[in-house]
Amino acid sequence: MRAASSPACLSPLLLCLCVLQRSYGTPSPPSPTFTHNKTKLPDGDKDSHHRPKRGWIWNQFFVLEEHIGPEDQYVGKLHSNSDEGDGSVQYLLSGEGAGSIFIINELTGDIHAKKSLDREKKSHYVLHARAIDRFTNRAVEPESEFIIKVQDVNDNAPKFPDGLFSASVPEMADIGTSVFLITATDADDPTYGNSAKIVYSILQGQPFFTVDPKTGVIRTALPNMDRETKEMYSVIIQAKDMAGSVGGLSGSTTVNISLTDVNDNPPRFPQKNYQLYVPESAEVGKAVGKIKANDEDLGINAEMTYRITNEEGATMFSISTDSDKREGIISLRKPLDYEKKKAYSLNIEGVNTHLDPRFSYLGPFKDTTMLKLIIGDVDEAPVFTMDYYIMDVYENAPARTEVGMVTAQDPDSTRSKVRYSIDQNAEGDALFSIDVDSGLITTTRSLDREEVAWHNITVMASEIDNPNLVSYVPVTIQVLDVNDNAPYIATDSTLVVCEGSKAGQVIQTIRATDKDNFANGRFTFALPEDLPENPNFTLKDNEDSSVSVLARRQGFSQAEQELYQLPVVVWDGGEPLLSSTSTLTLRVCPCQRGARTAVCRAQAFLSSAGLSTGALIAILLCVIILLAIVVLFVTLRSKKSKKEPLIISSEDIRENVVTYDDEGGGEEDTEAFDIAALRNPEAAEEMRIRKDLQSEVWRAMGTEALSPSLTLPDEDIHEVIKLKVVKADRDTSGPPYDSLQTYAYEGRGSPSGSISSLDLPELQSELDLSKVDSWGPEVQILSRVFQDKGQQHSP
Repeated sequence: MRAASSPACLSPLLLCLCVLQRSYGTPSPPSPTFTHNKTKLPDGDKDSHHRPKRGWIWNQFFVLEEHIGPEDQYVGKLHSNSDEGDGSVQYLLSGEGAGSIFIINELTGDIHAKKSLDREKKSHYVLHARAIDRFTNRAVEPESEFIIKVQDVNDNAPKFPDGLFSASVPEMADIGTSVFLITATDADDPTYGNSAKIVYSILQGQPFFTVDPKTGVIRTALPNMDRETKEMYSVIIQAKDMAGSVGGLSGSTTVNISLTDVNDNPPRFPQKNYQLYVPESAEVGKAVGKIKANDEDLGINAEMTYRITNEEGATMFSISTDSDKREGIISLRKPLDYEKKKAYSLNIEGVNTHLDPRFSYLGPFKDTTMLKLIIGDVDEAPVFTMDYYIMDVYENAPARTEVGMVTAQDPDSTRSKVRYSIDQNAEGDALFSIDVDSGLITTTRSLDREEVAWHNITVMASEIDNPNLVSYVPVTIQVLDVNDNAPYIATDSTLVVCEGSKAGQVIQTIRATDKDNFANGRFTFALPEDLPENPNFTLKDNEDSSVSVLARRQGFSQAEQELYQLPVVVWDGGEPLLSSTSTLTLRVCPCQRGARTAVCRAQAFLSSAGLSTGALIAILLCVIILLAIVVLFVTLRSKKSKKEPLIISSEDIRENVVTYDDEGGGEEDTEAFDIAALRNPEAAEEMRIRKDLQSEVWRAMGTEALSPSLTLPDEDIHEVIKLKVVKADRDTSGPPYDSLQTYAYEGRGSPSGSISSLDLPELQSELDLSKVDSWGPEVQILSRVFQDKGQQHSP
């Protein structure tokens, strides 16, 4: 590779050197050289008045990529003008690839590349050059940087991105409509030659599509491409470098182009005439058939609606659109009758719903056809002449009485004979029968209007030729009333006659009852003619089906006569005339004043219970005697209770309980429950002393002393209890029923001591009663109390 013809000045200083070199006409070296500076002083000598000049001069280095020669590729030469050729100058190379890719001759400065290089991997290398004195190792020239560029060759073909390419364009598009942009890349140097200059061309896809040779844009080449004719195209695009010249490298790819649908096709019915069979038994609202128009378009461009255009067809039938299947669903609006009309013609139209105005010139986007519906005859059940029947028959009519007739006919053209029957599950089937041929309904027994006034039955009609076809009709039968029940007056209640009633006064207004209906006329009332005239009461017919009972005299008295009987005859106005006699009960009683209606006072109701005056007097006497007994008992009880109060303590209100307010024994009070304490000899002795004291008191008052046999034995609590029982039994002032006696024992050992007289240390066995008067007023009062009690108990 040769060096460039003009030197490359890499710095302002080198630029000046280049200008001087050109001015003297020095020919350009074939490679960069080192030029020694003649004014350069030896090392260590400084010339402050002379500027040193740079000695490195070289051209741009290039190395051709993909070198496949047998020898190393020459790159260039480094040379210093200080080199006199005596071998004293040594050239050294360092930097990218130095020693491995690039080698230098240290004596001559020639650089060679010993490996084949690839520009697409690395486009240039930065290296550093030095020149030193071989003997002293001193730098002859300072280190300088230079670049070796790898020169491009056309060794890479254009390449498209990986993968399949798909594109679409609407059908019927204009010429030159852009479809797709395809781009290839070339790894070669785009700045050097034409190695990376790509030209596009189409290898497959003419004459439908073209490609721009520079940009790679694919466009349509033909007008009115129809998707319905051909939908998919495979287009092969080639990219070639070297501007498409001979010898350039190329690559290709495939682009699949599809035509998208537009609404350029109207719907079309395959036939202009259709025929459909529909049975006359088809249900209203149900689909009876389908029809479909074809549209070659897709999606919404093929959507359409159907409609019936003629009035006759639209009255009997309707059509709806199934958007999924694009079908017209024909449904029945009204019932069909083969006997009335055997065929219908429908004019059906199918119209696209999404129109494209660009293609309106292709004609109307709709189509029509005719559908003929043939009505099929179906064997139908008999049809009654009426939807329901209402008949009537008189009550009490004999069996087999005619009620009415139902009629049904076969609607088919065959006019099959009809048979009648009564539905056995319906009400009234046992009361009526029907003639199987004529439909005449008769009774099976006599009917009573007062029991059931209306009967409902269901009549069935079926064809003889086809008994499975059955129709039903409801029949309501009314039982007409005849005058077969006599009127009567309800006699459940009793009429009240006040003792103060006057002659002509209305006692009460009453009405009659008749099980027959109101058509039998009004009721009339009268007293029986075969009985003598009633002196107490009479009747007044109010001529409104009611009668008033009047008093014929005054001065009624309950004591004289309490109850009266009044027979009344009542007639109805029917045919035949019926009557009955009812007996009214009238009760005389004193009435309450101010009441709107006659109401007896309380004593009147007592007498009505059947109690006479004597009985009432006897009852009152018994009550008085019972009250006297109760008062006497209470009086005696109160006198007896005043003798001595039963309850000693004013704080204790319980009956029959005698309490002793002895203070407890302190911390050792629980010893009161120890029975052993009751057997204490000291306690027994103390009790004996207290007993002696009590005996002396009793003797001083003149009372009878206790029996010696009942004195307290030593250490025997049982005898003490017996003594107390005997004493209580002899106490006549006590209550005449059992009472509870309590005997408390106070414990010993309380730190505070006892305040009870039971624990007194010394007691005198003998009392001097003569000194009682000197003990004080309290003892004197106590003495008088004991004297009073002794006198009460003395015989």
